[in-house]
Amino acid sequence: MSDNWKDICLARKSAQLALIPREWIIQVPPETQTNVMDVPQECGLLTKRELQITETTDVEILLNKLHSSEWSSEEVTTAFYKRSVIAQQLTNCLTEIFIERALQRARELDGILKKTGKIVGPLHGLPISLKDQFAMKGLETIMGYVAWVGKYAESDCVLVEILYECGAVPFVRTNVPQALMWWETYNHVFGRTTNPYNRRLTPGGSSGGEAALIAMRGSPLGVGTDVGGSQRVPAAFCNLYTLRPSYDRLPYYGAANSQEGQESIVSTLGPMSNSMSGIKIFTKAIIDAKPWTRDPLARKRQWSEEEYSLSEHGGGKMLCFGMMWDNGIARPHPPLQRAMKMTKEALEAAGHKVIDWEPHRLVELYVNSENIFGADGDYDRRSHCELSGEPVIETMAPIGDAHENILGEAFVRTLMDKSGLRSAYDLWKLHREKRELRKSHLEHWKKTVERTGTGRPVDAIISPTIAYTPAPHGLNMSDSFYSTLSNSLDYASCSFPVTFVDAELDKPQPPHAFYNHEDEALFNLYSTDVFAGSPVGLQLIGGPQEEEAVIAMTEIVDRALKVYDAKGRLAD
Repeated sequence: MSDNWKDICLARKSAQLALIPREWIIQVPPETQTNVMDVPQECGLLTKRELQITETTDVEILLNKLHSSEWSSEEVTTAFYKRSVIAQQLTNCLTEIFIERALQRARELDGILKKTGKIVGPLHGLPISLKDQFAMKGLETIMGYVAWVGKYAESDCVLVEILYECGAVPFVRTNVPQALMWWETYNHVFGRTTNPYNRRLTPGGSSGGEAALIAMRGSPLGVGTDVGGSQRVPAAFCNLYTLRPSYDRLPYYGAANSQEGQESIVSTLGPMSNSMSGIKIFTKAIIDAKPWTRDPLARKRQWSEEEYSLSEHGGGKMLCFGMMWDNGIARPHPPLQRAMKMTKEALEAAGHKVIDWEPHRLVELYVNSENIFGADGDYDRRSHCELSGEPVIETMAPIGDAHENILGEAFVRTLMDKSGLRSAYDLWKLHREKRELRKSHLEHWKKTVERTGTGRPVDAIISPTIAYTPAPHGLNMSDSFYSTLSNSLDYASCSFPVTFVDAELDKPQPPHAFYNHEDEALFNLYSTDVFAGSPVGLQLIGGPQEEEAVIAMTEIVDRALKVYDAKGRLAD
């Protein structure tokens, strides 16, 4: 096999580096400094005002300052661009860098506001980062494939069209794994993205570049995609908020994807941010733009203030949440257990109710979903790799400085290797099975009305997004169906940060009766030496097409948690 693909990768990476102004190059700390979250404040590149701008994590405040002309779009975009380039040097989170194009757009918006006194749209002047799937005219969308280097988009995807009309400034694109279908972020073209809280750990995948960038305050608001947890896992690993909407609520048309044509478990796009205000503002702005007039699959469903006010959930006065402490497939690590206890106590102190959620037929759903994902026998990924001759990536473990693989080789596998090529009829059978499982889960949820005491079924489920916190590179193997549950059942879901791993509070527990090999392997993975200081996040799961209610309920949970201190006690 020719090694020409390696030359293509080297040339593309060199071209990326050449796009960074020399005066923006910083002295990168040695690899022994694993946490690089403070480097942007300490490296000297950002002015005091630029630090003030980029440290403003509440998107609503940013927009207010932009719309009042207190801050110009040009200076805000410049500040975030400089910080995104810092993040790139520390975590390797970017793919496309197009500084002058973005600044020209910002200047244009500033000129319109100055001349007319009116903003262009609800996102006027706001820099927004995009996962490397969202086509922008004149830019490559490589998506981790060597064969896609040099292929330039002839038009914007629908989401980018709407972002421009809403007044946003798309300004960078972010790294993904080869073919997207990984829980980590590494490809041959751009390399590996690392977690800024600990560079020996992964930021997750496939929206790992987006998560690392936003965690470092290199972007105030970004867009990822999710077909099995690809937004929510990186958000949990990087201390962020994100929304996984239901199928086709937000417009996907024109964006690149893997397994295109697989429409049983549909990939969705959603916002990622350091604030819940960013999640709501983005979602409402895109829906208000009537995406169904551009994307034939987008649902014709306007933003509902009534649903956001939780009209079907008791007006939000006394909610009842079902806590999924353990899904019966893999027991969560101690930090996740503590985070759930903190959340339960915070919600009860705020006047809400929390009951135990009883998992329902999850193993059947797990097997069904994995068989659907693997129905093409991995043909899609392998065929794209064959175009350039690049190898199919079989493991995310680094060649050097690899963490000990205590999970064992039997655990190192991909989703696509499990089921093999299936006939159309076999796939139809899987679809029928999924439909029946969705109905069964709906009835199970409705039956919780007997236990809530509110006269309603459980308003939402709270659970881990994944059974552990950010893992060492090469060892992030499975979501254990904590996140993919929402994709399979099409439940709107929102991830939110809770705390950080504490070596004193989150000590390893004695072995339990393991459910399976995966459960045992994940138990053996846990060590406070490895995970200490890592972000710990959970997710809130609502019903299909309940984006407004899920956002509102997550805001309620977030407010309740904010009265707790780092050790899970009510603040004074």
